[in-house]
Amino acid sequence: MTSRYAESERLLERAERTIPLGTQTFSKSRTQYPFGVSPYFIERGEGSRVWDADGNEYIDLVNALAAVTLGYGDSDVTEAVRRQLEAGVVFSLAHPLEMEVAERIVAMVPCAEKVRFGKNGSDATAGAIRLARAFTGRDRVAVCGYHGWQDWYIGSTSRSLGVPEAVRGLTHGFTYNDLSSLEQLLDQHSQQFAAVILEPMNSTFPAPGFLQGVKDLAHRHGALLVFDETITGFRLSNGGAQELFGVTPDLATFGKGIANGYPLSAVTGRADVMKLMEEVFFSFTMGGEALSLAAAKATLDKLQREPVTKTLAERGQRALDGTATLLRSAGMERCITVSGHPSWGFLTFADAGGYSSFEIKTLFLQEMFARGILTLGTHNLSYACTAADIEKLLSAYGEVFPLLADAINNKAVKQYLHCEPLKPLFKVR
Repeated sequence: MTSRYAESERLLERAERTIPLGTQTFSKSRTQYPFGVSPYFIERGEGSRVWDADGNEYIDLVNALAAVTLGYGDSDVTEAVRRQLEAGVVFSLAHPLEMEVAERIVAMVPCAEKVRFGKNGSDATAGAIRLARAFTGRDRVAVCGYHGWQDWYIGSTSRSLGVPEAVRGLTHGFTYNDLSSLEQLLDQHSQQFAAVILEPMNSTFPAPGFLQGVKDLAHRHGALLVFDETITGFRLSNGGAQELFGVTPDLATFGKGIANGYPLSAVTGRADVMKLMEEVFFSFTMGGEALSLAAAKATLDKLQREPVTKTLAERGQRALDGTATLLRSAGMERCITVSGHPSWGFLTFADAGGYSSFEIKTLFLQEMFARGILTLGTHNLSYACTAADIEKLLSAYGEVFPLLADAINNKAVKQYLHCEPLKPLFKVR
């Protein structure tokens, strides 16, 4: 089994000499990919496929952590970037692309009246929170979901090492689809909250009235409502989750699929709030970097020209429905549950038969990678993912789910594993 990933493992050993965990992104490391049965380096991608350092081919359902929405090497995006590369990458003054991409976002996103660009989703969420604090004159923030690596948010999680206690104490979590948990927070610190920020959807659909209820509570307590649409934006619909669910926030942040994998993020929102960006310091040397903006312009134009989000939903629904059927057939529906929006589906693992969810998920990953499916237990679909790709995914599930059931029922999970199981770590959601 190890020989399948020999080059990846050799490169990982080399990378870890100079890079903590051997990668720049926590979710791409051996903490998430079990050592001995996983690839660690991808050398190229095309459409819905990627090839690892050992030459193994995969249908990619991770898609750069949902950043690749159209597919690898999309011809429209690549051509736009190629043309811009010949003209220049970054300049001493603003480039017209900044305005052109901002205009497209304003036209597509319900809350967007003005736009400022960053490079990562964490840039945008941190900028939105700084802006909300400036606008309200308050410090506390209520959070629900994952909002990036910066101090204001990560200090409220188990990954708070290095974050000052004074900062950690200003961020308070509440429970998705539980308005009472938010109301209690806002009441406990009356008139102290600058913002309520949440992912409008991740693994669970919002309950009827929940998002509007969050908006009403935030406004009743004088706080701004911020939607973190880093993933949901330009994936659930062209205007994001706010368009899909009909609730318009005061501010929203975008990233990932905005430029089909090129580094770009955005803070958008009400003009009166966004005007404070003239005073709030949110400024980047690379904020107007033209290759990513050219990619974003081509991506947003394609979203408006072609049925991208409709196709993602249709293909994703086939994947979710087929997965649920196969789980029932294998008797695994209590161990693995399916949820999420069709374009961003989730498989959630539970303890079963005396085994932890991490042991079961490790065996799942081992077997899926071996069958040429790159997954972390999610369906992060791209427009390039074909109906045939979905059938190949379901075919793999048709083999793997019964294997898992057999391993659990016969107390043989550890015998099936060719590696050490994953260990519980920081959960982003």
